[in-house]
Amino acid sequence: QVQLVESGGGLVQPGGSLRLSCEASGFTLESYAIGWFRQAPGKEREGVSCIRHTDGSTYYVDSVKGRFTISRDNAKNTVYLQMNSLKPEDTAVYYCAIKRGLLLRLFSWEYDYWGQGTQVTVSS
Repeated sequence: QVQLVESGGGLVQPGGSLRLSCEASGFTLESYAIGWFRQAPGKEREGVSCIRHTDGSTYYVDSVKGRFTISRDNAKNTVYLQMNSLKPEDTAVYYCAIKRGLLLRLFSWEYDYWGQGTQVTVSS
């Protein structure tokens, strides 16, 4: 079955960096995109970024543009989220998820499979 496993979360000071990884297995979709979402305590889950597996096209929400970079290594079935200049408001559980098709969108209901999440805490 499809499995998504996130790693790389942790505690970091404001202004610091973290790189999250999402390793995918168990699927044979020909066209798909992988997205990163986050959910802070008491808040709704929000989309952060997504990447199309075919050509590496990317999409970011405004709040992370210029600070976060999504990338993929198709040979390793792994997607990365490099997070720089982290702010306390980036604190959340970060999830990766996979959707069928090539549209770069961050509507959570379009994503079929989800990882278990990894905690990112930005605090001094």
